[in-house]
Amino acid sequence: MHTPARRPLLAAAALTAAAALGLTACGSTAKDAAASAGGKGGAEVVLRVPDPGNSGFLAKGKKDGSLDRALAAVHAKVVWTGSAGPFAPAAQALNADQLDVAQGSITSAVAALAQKPGFKLFAQIAPDEAGEGILVKDGSPITKVEDLVGKKVAVSQGGTSEYLLLKALQKNGIPADRVQRVYLRADQTSGVFNSGQVDAWATWGTFSIPAIANTGAHFLVDGKAVGSDNYAVWAVRSAFAERHPEVLKAFYGYLHENGAKEKADPAAYLNVFTDAGPTAVTPAERQVAVEFGRQRAVDAPITAADTARFDVVAAFYADQGVTKSKVDVAPHLIDITTLAGAAG
Repeated sequence: MHTPARRPLLAAAALTAAAALGLTACGSTAKDAAASAGGKGGAEVVLRVPDPGNSGFLAKGKKDGSLDRALAAVHAKVVWTGSAGPFAPAAQALNADQLDVAQGSITSAVAALAQKPGFKLFAQIAPDEAGEGILVKDGSPITKVEDLVGKKVAVSQGGTSEYLLLKALQKNGIPADRVQRVYLRADQTSGVFNSGQVDAWATWGTFSIPAIANTGAHFLVDGKAVGSDNYAVWAVRSAFAERHPEVLKAFYGYLHENGAKEKADPAAYLNVFTDAGPTAVTPAERQVAVEFGRQRAVDAPITAADTARFDVVAAFYADQGVTKSKVDVAPHLIDITTLAGAAG
């Protein structure tokens, strides 16, 4: 994924991140916000998208202007606001009319849908079986899932991270309370993991790639091994989808076409803006990123089969107590293939 974090009862850290994203998003001009809400009478519609950073096809689309050209066909333009990251703060930004689209995991989306959502899901990427999982350090005495009993595992509450751990434990018949979950924000976990303050870390590609490449870590189990149904999903602010279906469909068409290009040649979409500094992929990371990138799926419409697997995730979260009750995901889905507007 070009990147997914969590919370049935949103963690304070996620709320802090949401506030930060909200402040950043509010940096968009009043004119941009009005255009996003309206777009009538020939006015150019603004689509607010989290900044994609330094890698991925959206980063390339920002650099070369190809996304703006695709949107121009439906009288729209992109405004990059905030930054791509955990879905919890992005969901709050969507709900607060500070963002129009965002990507996250279905696990994070289910947790957010348990609140009062102002967004719907319009595209999916099949589970990343290679890039997500539970990391342990090379040389760790933990060699099988059963060895996690009595150990500390870093997870982000309510989303991909916690889901992967709970799935692994369930598959191996281990009660969840026999493993200590240490709730941390994903972007604050690396140092804790590297220093040995936790014994394992359940995470996804954004964080697993540098950990594997740079710090001597490996997957105890990956997404395939735990039977992950953790799709990546794209969410859209409900009001935006209602007012501008043609823009949403054009955006989806860009995602689908360019996601396929990135899958075919992942290396070409790394270090789009710079090959130096903290956002750059190192040579060691590049090898892992390309390997995982070739195995990722491409953005696609949400089918009935996908919806059934979303329902499995929702049931699992209810059974595990992550949500208070089972979330009905189906009413919050958009069939992108039936929207009027530009072809996707």
